[in-house]
Amino acid sequence: MPSEPSPLAADGAPPAQPRAFAWRANAALFLATMASVYLTQFRLEADRGLHAALVRAGQFTASLLAILLAHEFGHYIAARVHKVEASLPFFIPMPLLSPFGTMGAVIRMRSVIPTRRALLDIGAAGPLAGLALAIPLYAWGVAHSHPKSVAELGDAMELGESLLSRLLDRCFAPPVPDGMELELSPVALAAWAGMFITMLNLLPVGQLDGGHVAYALFGPKQNRVAQWAHRSMLVFFFVSVFSFVARDIQAGIGFWHIGRAVNNSIFWLVTFELLAVLGAFSSRDKRSSDGPAPLDTRTRLFATIWLALLAGINQDRSSAVLWVGWFCGLGLLLAMEVRSGVLRDSSTLLDHPPTGAPPLSSRRAMVAAVTLAFFPALFMPTPISIL
Repeated sequence: MPSEPSPLAADGAPPAQPRAFAWRANAALFLATMASVYLTQFRLEADRGLHAALVRAGQFTASLLAILLAHEFGHYIAARVHKVEASLPFFIPMPLLSPFGTMGAVIRMRSVIPTRRALLDIGAAGPLAGLALAIPLYAWGVAHSHPKSVAELGDAMELGESLLSRLLDRCFAPPVPDGMELELSPVALAAWAGMFITMLNLLPVGQLDGGHVAYALFGPKQNRVAQWAHRSMLVFFFVSVFSFVARDIQAGIGFWHIGRAVNNSIFWLVTFELLAVLGAFSSRDKRSSDGPAPLDTRTRLFATIWLALLAGINQDRSSAVLWVGWFCGLGLLLAMEVRSGVLRDSSTLLDHPPTGAPPLSSRRAMVAAVTLAFFPALFMPTPISIL
């Protein structure tokens, strides 16, 4: 997960004194996250009976937290190796609102990352360590998954597929007869969640892990790449909505399921805005003397939450007035982003903090390229869709 940036010390200031080793808050948040993940999964498994729900929720929780711990301690150990002062991971419990019961974790970097080599090592260590555990767990978990009839599965959400998950399914999944679907085991489901979280972190934007790795590889040119990568999420949202609607029109359904089309695509819109929010907390994007005030975080968050909630509540409604109003609200938000937000050409919301100038060695440049290549391998056009 992205690290929380720390400001540069003023010129001439004495070096910071070593901090006492703090762990109590980290331990408390980890235990709260463990309980949140377990209870969230137990609630989803409750219809299987008490014993099965207890066991399956435990398998999911242990697998997902193992992947997240590997990811975060990859960052932490790399930071310590490069003598960058870093906190232990702060896990984020998110019961009810998150389908996994957590929003992952963050590590606070309390000192400046001095070189692009250190930036690469710290940025890449997390995703690579997490994937080193998630990939074999998914392979084992999918091998122990079982086909079920569509009728048994009932109305459900369909998980997205990536190139990597398809490859693992082909190698390890059991045969699935016609008219049946593979129901992932708890271990496979947790590993899927781990790969999904890694995909998000590898977006080459801002201070996500992918942003760190890309800046280490490309230097300041990465800031322009990040801007276009960020805007591509907005484009993908509209393309996804259009593809779902076009498919329905071709099937003779028309706009009857436009709510589902929006909800199946809204992940990219929400991610687009949340990355802008994260950028606002660490950006040096200042108001120019003759320009409009930057779009404030409160307005951006309120508009995004309102659009997401309205879409979710009305996903099965096809009222033309409702959805025209929804898209007008979206248009207003994007107009504000163009005028004074992240879509402004001069915006620096997603710029990466500068670090040491020496470029990477050829060997480390290859590590950076391989790390970034995992993003297209893990990319899911529609991570979760409503059936």
